[in-house]
Amino acid sequence: MTDIQQDAVVEQATFGAGCFWGAEASFRALPGVQDTRVGFARPASGEPVSIEVVQVDFDARVIAYSRLIEHFWTLHDPTSVDRQGADVGVKYRSALFFGSAEQEQLAWVARRALEASGRLAKPVATVIVPLGEFELAGEEQQRYLEKHGGSSCSI
Repeated sequence: MTDIQQDAVVEQATFGAGCFWGAEASFRALPGVQDTRVGFARPASGEPVSIEVVQVDFDARVIAYSRLIEHFWTLHDPTSVDRQGADVGVKYRSALFFGSAEQEQLAWVARRALEASGRLAKPVATVIVPLGEFELAGEEQQRYLEKHGGSSCSI
């Protein structure tokens, strides 16, 4: 019997956790994450906001979308409105951008579980919205902490 290796089941997730450099470095370290890129996302609603995000390509056979969301909660303060650490403004909004009905459902389940956990002193402020446009940040922004070392954001 031949051992046939299955192809990866690559999916994409988009997270706004404040400073995208730290979020990108943290997601890159997770087993099953195949690639990341940082940029700016706008909700499909057409709301005129641009939020710093990291897009994560992951092998769903290795790591579940729900596990990525759990990790996302640990990277930032999901109760903070348009602010993470010293970074203030709508571009630092806590956001889960979904690309499918399944991702939307899992995001809401995860949010309700976090709220019910009692771990947070304030209500979750994270928005859960369909991904509209994604604009890739410049090459100098990609893998920034990997290239430059250290940490220069709240994550």
